[in-house]
Amino acid sequence: MGKNKLFTVVLSVFCTVILSFFVFAFVDFTASGPGGGTTPAEEKPNNDSEDKSSSEEESKEGNTEENKTNEEKNGKIDVTNDIENNVNSGEGGDSEVSNDVDNNVDGDHADVSNSIENNLENSDNNKIDNSVTNNINVSVNVNVSNDINNNANNDKDNKDNKGSTDGDKKENEDDNKNNNEEGNKEGDSGEDRLIWGVDSANLTTEDMLRCVEDNFGSPEIWGRYLGDKDGVSKGLTSAEKDLLHSNDIKILLIWNQFTDGTGYENGKNQAQAAIEMAKDLGAPEGVAIFADIEPDYPVDSEFIKGWYEVMNESQYEPGIYGVFDSKQDLYAALEQAGQENEELLKNTYVWTAAPSMGITTEDNAPDYNPEAPENALIGGWQYGLDASACTIDTNLFHSDILDVLW
Repeated sequence: MGKNKLFTVVLSVFCTVILSFFVFAFVDFTASGPGGGTTPAEEKPNNDSEDKSSSEEESKEGNTEENKTNEEKNGKIDVTNDIENNVNSGEGGDSEVSNDVDNNVDGDHADVSNSIENNLENSDNNKIDNSVTNNINVSVNVNVSNDINNNANNDKDNKDNKGSTDGDKKENEDDNKNNNEEGNKEGDSGEDRLIWGVDSANLTTEDMLRCVEDNFGSPEIWGRYLGDKDGVSKGLTSAEKDLLHSNDIKILLIWNQFTDGTGYENGKNQAQAAIEMAKDLGAPEGVAIFADIEPDYPVDSEFIKGWYEVMNESQYEPGIYGVFDSKQDLYAALEQAGQENEELLKNTYVWTAAPSMGITTEDNAPDYNPEAPENALIGGWQYGLDASACTIDTNLFHSDILDVLW
């Protein structure tokens, strides 16, 4: 080979080697990138982690907003708790189940439902603790339902466990009832409710009952007078009592055989006369009798103290009806009597006719807003007077008053 030709071949090989070196170096730099490279397989777990975190944050925020909406709504509130425990401890094992439900509700209307079911199988020893507390501050209407069932089965000694379970069930139901009633006294809740009713100076007949139901609603309480008062009212009869009771209507007893509400001895005498007439009619022990003190009657604290003393020592409970407007003498008389005797104020049921809102149907009854002296035991509110149809007045009563009605 000639010298020139050999030189050309060597130069070509050298250039090829140099070019290849630069190509490989450039590819390696591009794949690595600034700060180091990762493969798609390595990136995937990071992407999944980011998506999961984002999803959790979104869910949490949505729940918070939903709770906030429920709180701000402050209207009809529905609370439902459904708890079911299915426990199989295996042969010879022990089972212990504890359920603690605490409902705090504040609004106008509320429906609260608590359901707990414990199913325990194959355990020698069963311990079940169910606690349900309903603290409900509701101004209009509330319905509370607690349903607790404990089922404990043991293949070896099913009879003993069944007996124990039945006892547990009764104890749990009683505890819940007590919790509800305790909460009611503090906040008009639980079993407490408002009851629509009427009162009338006329005899109750089948026609009158139909008149009220057709034009106004279905009363659960009916106020009636003890004895006739000429030109004012007809007294309750045994036939009326049977008719009202057959229609599941409680009777509120009213005493109006006087026109002067002053004087300690007068108050005692009126109470004694009312007690005797209630006995003659067969009114049972524990029923309240309401002294009817009309707005045009003179009244003082001495009359109220005399009425209370005799009635409180009898088989009946003391009650007073009247217009307990803060500008009325009756309001001041009860307030003064209560200042002199705190027990009187705590134990005398007040049925107030203040404020007067006008006759309505049951469905259109006003918000419960009775007026009476501070700390008075308000049992009911006669908010509407003298209906043109059926000759009745319309009332809202607190359910506590049911304990002292006939």
